[in-house]
Amino acid sequence: MAAMIQKEQDGAADTQNPPADLLAEATDGAVQSDDVEAAMAAMLEGEPDAAPPPVEPQPAQASPPSAPNAPQQTPPAPPVEPFNAPQFDAATPAGAFGDISLLDDVDLDVRIELGRTEMYIEDVLRLGPGSVVELDKLAGDPVDILVNDRLVARGEVLVLNDNFCVRINDIVSQVPEEEEA
Repeated sequence: MAAMIQKEQDGAADTQNPPADLLAEATDGAVQSDDVEAAMAAMLEGEPDAAPPPVEPQPAQASPPSAPNAPQQTPPAPPVEPFNAPQFDAATPAGAFGDISLLDDVDLDVRIELGRTEMYIEDVLRLGPGSVVELDKLAGDPVDILVNDRLVARGEVLVLNDNFCVRINDIVSQVPEEEEA
C-alpha cells in the first residue's frame, strides 16, 4: 500500500515535466548530445559504421496512469509497397469508350458561312429584290463550317446537280478559345 502511495506521488511529479522524464526513462541517460552530433556528422560524411550502437529498449515498467498532457504512443506504420501504374497501349480500341451509336440521333446546328459584313439599319431597310450585299471574302476563298457556333472545319463551295455543296479541305484543331477581355 505504501508503495502504491509512493508511486502515485511519483506520478504527480512526472506530470509536472513529462517530456524530460519520459526521455530520461526511454534512453536511461545512454544518449548524450555529443553522441547525437557525432552520429549526424558521420551520416553527412557517409560513414554509416561510425554511428554509435543503437540503444536497446528497456523492459516495460509499471507506469502511472497516463495524464492528459502525456504524449500518446502511435501505432507502428503499415508496411509500404511501391505503386505499380498500369500499362496502357498507345492505341485505344474503338469500343473502349462505349457505343458511339448512342449519339446518332443528337441534333446539331451546322452552318456554312460564306462571309460576313456589317451594315447600318438604314442600308438593311433599303434591301430588296436584286440588291447585292458585299461580303468580306473573295470568290474561291474557303468557307467556314460551324457546328453549334463553333468553327470545326473549312472548305470550298461546289455546285453539284444544281445544288450547292461544300468540300471539306481542313479540320480546325480543337484548341480552347482565349476569352476576350
